[in-house]
Amino acid sequence: MARTLRVGTRGSRLSLRQTQIFADALRAREPAVAVETVIIHSAGDRASDVPLEQLEGIGFFAKELEAAVAGRRCDVAVHSAKDLPTALHPGLCLGAVMTRADPRDVLVSRRGESLAGLPAGARVATSSLRRAAQLRARRPDLVIVSIRGNLDTRLQKLDRGDADALCIAAAGLVRMGWEDRVSEWLEPDVMLPAPAQGALAVEARRDDPAVLDLVRLVDDSAAHEAVTAERAFVARLGSGCRAPAGALATVDRDRVILEGLLATEDGRVVRRHRATAPVGAARWLGLSVADRVFADSPDITGDRAASPAREPVRQMP
Repeated sequence: MARTLRVGTRGSRLSLRQTQIFADALRAREPAVAVETVIIHSAGDRASDVPLEQLEGIGFFAKELEAAVAGRRCDVAVHSAKDLPTALHPGLCLGAVMTRADPRDVLVSRRGESLAGLPAGARVATSSLRRAAQLRARRPDLVIVSIRGNLDTRLQKLDRGDADALCIAAAGLVRMGWEDRVSEWLEPDVMLPAPAQGALAVEARRDDPAVLDLVRLVDDSAAHEAVTAERAFVARLGSGCRAPAGALATVDRDRVILEGLLATEDGRVVRRHRATAPVGAARWLGLSVADRVFADSPDITGDRAASPAREPVRQMP
């Protein structure tokens, strides 16, 4: 039966492209569905000149999108999964995680240099404390500068000389067809990505089974499992942990492998932990890796006893 699905999205070129990816995938599986795009402007977009670490709260790119879905202004919202808060709106659920793009970060430099090839004192722009910490750990001689704006705005700022290089997620460049801008793909041992980086998440109302059935048509089970582990990792750290953190999970047949990272902002201390669990135990894996890296990092996080109360991690089934 034909129906129209109203899809909420931010208004940037990349957000609109991501929404188109979702719409194309859905129509490929259910041609009778028409997709209507509803543009929602987020608090993060309106505060485009404020450094990310100074914005209060979690999910400042997702809050208005969630409110639009909960308030029935649209049926679903398409998010960059890394921007989605770990605690969803109580009336909403994660209906699908689409096939993941490359989760790595990349370096885009004005003259094509790699990270190792940048001269001492080169200015590298990023909006992420996680990227800044890992850049400082690898190249303490670099000058890290803050940058905000949509992907195309950041590239324009680089081109006009605001920085010598830009460190950003690969997925946006790939989705926009701008891979030729990449100077170097940064492997996870150099730059562990943000939790859920490269994945698209589709959020829907819990009380709308017809929409949930549609959304599940585009769910990628392996990507969903990996994102579940990574989101559990960062959720376990809690909003009180302000240390730069990264996480990356992969699924290999019947196993989930997760690596988590905590660092000091100056990059002088970086702690990693890697573990594995059976498929189906992704949340348990995320919680346990977070507990291990937290316990190994008193020089980053301070006294563990001062951290928020947390549910015990039960033995893996």
